Amino acid sequence: MSPPAPTGGRRVRVHGESLGLAYNLDDLSEFLRRAGLDVDPLTIAVSPLIDWRGIGPEYWGPETGR
Repeated sequence: MSPPAPTGGRRVRVHGESLGLAYNLDDLSEFLRRAGLDVDPLTIAVSPLIDWRGIGPEYWGPETGR
């Protein structure tokens, strides 16, 4: 997961391919599901599959209100 963008959201990449911009954990879970990765939405924030860059899953940028 890229750091939060100045306008909000975080870029999601799998194996170098950009999947889109996520604004919360639900968005991230959906992108990963579409990419064929089975990640439990309830534990996605602590999954070893996710490389959180800049800051952890608690902040997504200004548009998210968090």
